[in-house]
Amino acid sequence: MNQFNNLSAIHIRDINLWAHVGVLENERINGQSFVLDITFCLDLDEASKLDQLDKSIDYSEVIKAVQNLSFKIKCLTIEYFSDQILNLLESLYGKVPINIRLKKCSPPIDGFTGSVLIEKQRNYSSLTN
Repeated sequence: MNQFNNLSAIHIRDINLWAHVGVLENERINGQSFVLDITFCLDLDEASKLDQLDKSIDYSEVIKAVQNLSFKIKCLTIEYFSDQILNLLESLYGKVPINIRLKKCSPPIDGFTGSVLIEKQRNYSSLTN
């Protein structure tokens, strides 16, 4: 039987982060605002029936861990930052399917008032096997 027949999703949206990420030195020194969305896909039937957190994802633990990572990290790219977030989430919950969307809110580009977003996922290939 496929272990992913009864998958549900836990979505954690709009985690506001401050991190020292960017190609420009002042981005790494001063930091800037990011917004993170996380989706975990997992079987929540047991957690629903038994009302037990250990059968699910503790989203407070996720938020605190990601906030802690964002305070510590100093790197050049949001690609690297996003990979470190995925590594952290896997260290907490194993190889469950995870999707993240990491938005750099105000990249310092002359004449640009938008944002840049990277979306990455891990362990989704196991959903089709």
